[in-house]
Amino acid sequence: MQASDYQERIWEGLPEGLEPSDFDLRLAFLLGGVAAGASVLDVGCGEGRFAEELVRAGCAVTAVDVAREPLRRARLRVPALDVRLLACAGGWELPDSAYDVVWAGEVLEHVADTAVWLSEARRVLRSGGRLLLSTPAHEPLTRLRMGLSEAAFARVLDPLSDHLRFYTRPMLARLIGEFGFDQVHVRAAGGLPGARRVLLASAVRSRF
Repeated sequence: MQASDYQERIWEGLPEGLEPSDFDLRLAFLLGGVAAGASVLDVGCGEGRFAEELVRAGCAVTAVDVAREPLRRARLRVPALDVRLLACAGGWELPDSAYDVVWAGEVLEHVADTAVWLSEARRVLRSGGRLLLSTPAHEPLTRLRMGLSEAAFARVLDPLSDHLRFYTRPMLARLIGEFGFDQVHVRAAGGLPGARRVLLASAVRSRF
């Protein structure tokens, strides 16, 4: 089975109209990092919930995904949205230095080749452009609960899950910094101290 077929099967099994996890929290983070008129690439756009809000905020949005079904749903939500299909692996068929912001909400944990993904995100950003992303958090209390509870361990590391990567704040900050980004800032949000649900990361594409 090709990776794109796998993603299509996942999307076809999801009911339409589901609200993304921690939507309000992640939306506030996203809108706080973009300016009206910015050119934004929404990577892994899903049904277009974030793209819709970016358009309302006055941004020029290109929404991309690796499956056709989410793009179909995104077009229904925002008929004029520029949507494009990306290959699951390899480079992105997008121009160099084309965007002010790259946004990826709950995407990085699904990526098999993280090095290529981050290199491509940097390539399509203008010099000084901003990377904004969110990904599930694996904080100290979360990891402790996984070690003490078989059920918690199985829930996070479910072998049938499409999550391939698991991040802590230091891991994510170090990773982003290794791929040509400056001013890297990662914070955890949602949930309780020590067991936050989501990591919110921002970084600026280095000028060289």
